[in-house]
Amino acid sequence: MKQASLKLNLTVKRTREQVFLEQMAQVVPWTVLVELIAPYYPGGKTGRPPFSLQTMLRVHFMQQWFTLSDPGMEEAFFDRPVYREFAQLEEFGRLPDESTILRFRHRLEKHKLAEHVLGVANDILIEHGLLLKLGTVVDATLIAAPSSTKNTQHQHDPDMHSNKKGQQMYFGMKAHIGAAAESGVVLTVRGTSGIVSDVTEGNSLLHDQETVTFGDTGYHGIQKRPDAKADVTCHVAMRPGKRKALNNDNAADALIDKAEKIKAGIRAKVEHPFRVIKRQFGIVKVRFRGFKKNTAQLVTLFALSNLWMVRGKLMEAQG
Repeated sequence: MKQASLKLNLTVKRTREQVFLEQMAQVVPWTVLVELIAPYYPGGKTGRPPFSLQTMLRVHFMQQWFTLSDPGMEEAFFDRPVYREFAQLEEFGRLPDESTILRFRHRLEKHKLAEHVLGVANDILIEHGLLLKLGTVVDATLIAAPSSTKNTQHQHDPDMHSNKKGQQMYFGMKAHIGAAAESGVVLTVRGTSGIVSDVTEGNSLLHDQETVTFGDTGYHGIQKRPDAKADVTCHVAMRPGKRKALNNDNAADALIDKAEKIKAGIRAKVEHPFRVIKRQFGIVKVRFRGFKKNTAQLVTLFALSNLWMVRGKLMEAQG
């Protein structure tokens, strides 16, 4: 007869990874998201029983948080007990393989559910009084793509293009976002080629509830474009050369410079979600080929970054 082994956990210090997962487990609206995705998830009437929908959703989110590929996520389950625990998997039970993880992601992409995930996350923030939509800050960031052609097609991704920022050339795509001016919470997301100018997508980032928008110098002329909204006031940063020419000894120029500083302080909030997905979640390069898959991932990432940025207030509100 086998003698049962007694496992003792003497660890008293939690890792940052554990703390992060505990916090996200509390603030992500799992029940609402499961209800949203359930109509598109297989019922398991034939074949091998599927994993629970919440388990697969938790696995999908961990991929975003820790930049894990499908094979990488499968392998991580074997040496990271904290991942299995977060995914609500039994210690010695069956684990999702890379094909199962891939099919779940394709299902979300096929039915364009990432946008709905962003909507659910923001509805939770509105419900707790953490999101206002009176003003929108628009901005864009470059997401690099591999420049190598060492792939099965032996060519660059045709959806990716080069663009120049300052004196540096970048190859990849752009993530355009519209964020709430009060909090930096992302409201809208667009994915384009890296060569598309910021101002081209500026008005498409508005959500029809704001009365004022803010943008950097890349959005000059936004109010003159055919898709501009007449009832929205646009505050665009003054060009650096023109601002440098201001004379602060002159009262009028000093007032203009003060107004520019106020606008810059408001625009700064849009940088927070960019920092979260690039530094906290580690997204510095696109993972897939083409805009459809990469944009779906970006929308999911910004939905999760919204919850992460206000996690303290959310946990306090939840008790």
